[in-house]
Order: sequence, then structure tokens, then C-alpha cells
Amino acid sequence: MAEIGFYHLTRTPLEQALPRLLGRMLQSGGRAYVLCGETERAKALDAALWTAPEPDWLPHGQAGGENDALQPILLGTADIAPGNGARFLFLVDGADSARLAEYDRVLDLFDGGDEAAVAAARRRWVAAKAAGHALAYWQQGPGGWEKKA
Repeated sequence: MAEIGFYHLTRTPLEQALPRLLGRMLQSGGRAYVLCGETERAKALDAALWTAPEPDWLPHGQAGGENDALQPILLGTADIAPGNGARFLFLVDGADSARLAEYDRVLDLFDGGDEAAVAAARRRWVAAKAAGHALAYWQQGPGGWEKKA
């Protein structure tokens, strides 16, 4: 079973929070797949990762390329086993995966200012708990991420 963290964005938008979380993951030697709900969002996050000020370098690519195995971070919209051997799955914009158990750690990021996104995250929490995954809930606070559950 995967360790799933639900990350409630209340202070910064996804484009600012995601690079920092991915940077921490890279520092630990991990590889990630960022599963986006829409192609346009994946393209926008791709651009945001190239220009992120912190960390200043996030090597990544769009899933489905010939160099997927070389990329420490892949972005995509398909619920697949990514070609980079990712052990971290980042779910953004309400994306859901039937492959949660294939990852060591899943980070489900959702917008706290969007009632529909919060309600959808609650449904994903209930489903993940019923499936036996280890769950944690993180919320942005004045000093950074605060573990609430």
C-alpha cells in the first residue's frame, strides 16, 4: 500500500507549491510522475517548472517521449506506469489514479479555495482509506506545511 499525503493549498497556487515539493523529492533521490487532469494544465506546469525560482533546476519532461527513462520528473495526463520508474506520484487538479498501490508515496494536491476540489479530495480520502492506504493530511500555514492528520 502507498503512503498518501493530501496537500491542502491555502496560501500559494499549485504553480508555486509543486516545484518546492518536487525539489524535496529530487533531493531524496526520488523520481516522480505528475498526473494532471488536462493536457493544457500539463503544458502550463511544464512551463512553470522550467521557470520556478525555487529550486532553480527541475529536470523534467512530458511523458510519452523517447527519453522518458532519463527524466527524473515526468508530467502527463494518462494513468500509466511512467517510463522513468517513478516511485512518487503527484496528483494535481483532481486527477485520480487506479495505480496508487504501485507507488511508495502519493501526494494529492488540491486547491483549498475551490469547494468542488475540496469535496473531491474528501471523496479520494475516503476511497484511499477504504483501500487500506496510510494517509496524512497537510495544510499550508504561515510557516509552511503543517501536518493536521
